[in-house]
Formats: sequence, C-alpha cells, structure tokens
Amino acid sequence: MMSGKTNNYNQLILSLGGNQGDIKKTFLSAKNNIAQEIGTIVKESSIYQTQAWGVENQPDFLNQVIVVETKLSPITILEKCLVIEMELGRKRMKRWGERTIDIDLLFFNSEIIQTENLQIPHPKISERNFILHPLAEIIPEFIHPILNKSISQLKIDCTDSLKVFKY
Repeated sequence: MMSGKTNNYNQLILSLGGNQGDIKKTFLSAKNNIAQEIGTIVKESSIYQTQAWGVENQPDFLNQVIVVETKLSPITILEKCLVIEMELGRKRMKRWGERTIDIDLLFFNSEIIQTENLQIPHPKISERNFILHPLAEIIPEFIHPILNKSISQLKIDCTDSLKVFKY
C-alpha cells in the first residue's frame, strides 16, 4: 500500500479538517466532490476530534484522512481541492483560524515535490497528532519519504501535546 502507482493510478493521501458549521456533513460533501473531481476514495480513517492547533481560542477541530486513487497531477489536485474548499464555504482570513473545511495534500505516492505553491509530503505531518492519529489508523507502515520513518514511528515520536480522540 502506498509504495507508488497501482494500475496506473497515483496513491494520494488527503486530510480533511474543520471546526465551523455541520462538520460531518461538510466532510461528506467534500468526499463526494473529491470522488467526482479527483478520484476514487479507497480508504478513510475514523473522524478524530482535537483542540485547535496554532490559534487555540476557537472550537475543537474534527479531522479525517482519506486515500484516493487518481490519475491527476498534484498541481491539478491542489487546484481542485481549493475550488472544493471555496464551494463548501472556506474563507481564508487568518492562518490557523476557524474554517468550514481544510483539505491538505499529505502524500502523493512516495514522491517529494517542492514548488512555490505545493510541498509534498506536507511539511508539518510529523508535528501534528491530529494528522498522525488518523494516518496511523489506515496506513501505519507507510514510510515518510523524507523522514524515512513509518507513520507509526512518527506518531510515537511526536511531541505535540494536544490530545486526539476518536469522534
């Protein structure tokens, strides 16, 4: 799982996060849009709840991670995710602020991509329990292509003190 292309499909890992409105309904809409616009969702984690990261005086976040098989390029995926976020009410007003939906590209096969607008793997994965917990649920043995550690090991090593609970 996640070693790279399978049947000419790329393996994409996305995270969903939000803390405004009916978050579960928004996640469902986001996943429907992802399935229509990006590719087939082949695996999804449970939904997890955690305190806000970065700016703490706001409601708790819900987070989920999904595995998608896609033929699209990372840049096209990023563009489509930004449109989906906008369609679902995302307004980018403050870094780490409240939001209806946040869709992040975490991994694309085992590739390392560094452009002005896109970094894959997502640069903060190893610092965030709210991402590591759902990742460890569905792809615990996947090796981070830069850190050369499994998701399970990154979760053990993580110094993030925010508690994460299955929702």
